[in-house]
Amino acid sequence: MTSTGQSTNGQVASNLKILCLHGYRQSGNTFKNKLGAFRKVVKKYADLIFITSELEVIKDVEESEPTYGWWFSKEDNTFNAHNESDICTGFETSVDAVKKAIKQNGPFDGVLGFSQGAALATLLCSLQQQNSESFGFKFAILIASFKSRSKLHSDLYNDQIDCPSLHVYGENDKVIPKEMSEEIVALFNSPTILTHSGGHFVPADASQKTNLTSISRSAEIIHNLHQN
Repeated sequence: MTSTGQSTNGQVASNLKILCLHGYRQSGNTFKNKLGAFRKVVKKYADLIFITSELEVIKDVEESEPTYGWWFSKEDNTFNAHNESDICTGFETSVDAVKKAIKQNGPFDGVLGFSQGAALATLLCSLQQQNSESFGFKFAILIASFKSRSKLHSDLYNDQIDCPSLHVYGENDKVIPKEMSEEIVALFNSPTILTHSGGHFVPADASQKTNLTSISRSAEIIHNLHQN
């Protein structure tokens, strides 16, 4: 990993390494592109590693490139964040994909997820909290996250999560309303909350003052986690 300067004890510090999980109907590459301004701001502190789920989503007529999800909530292999479900098809496959990424590119200091990727990151933190799995995450950055409505995941929301967390969500998100993200905030013992005035997106457009402020604050929080 690349060095970022001197730590408090005089030793050379290394960049944080963060695993990034895309949203539903995205891929690692599309998520990386959407985080352009954010990546520029945090590159002094963090190396962002993007992976793509192994679960391909049935194409929309408007989609030219394959898109992916982390699990399906419906029998037709689609996903809806709002509907109660008895299934979570592909979830174990995605957990295994994260383990594979850790083995190949880890260890990771933290995990960053957007939308369904953030929901997955929350579930990974819960598995880690319950000692069911050891991913080694020291913090989580959860953007537009939400609770899975799959009954098979319900036990993973029983315990409070100690992992330090940064929660980012839009006040006017129509896809994942802020109330759904606030449910996730309540699960963590040490949450930091960062809101923006927009909708269902990562606040990473440097042309908008509010988003730029959000990016800067995110970078500062990541830097503080690194220093600790």
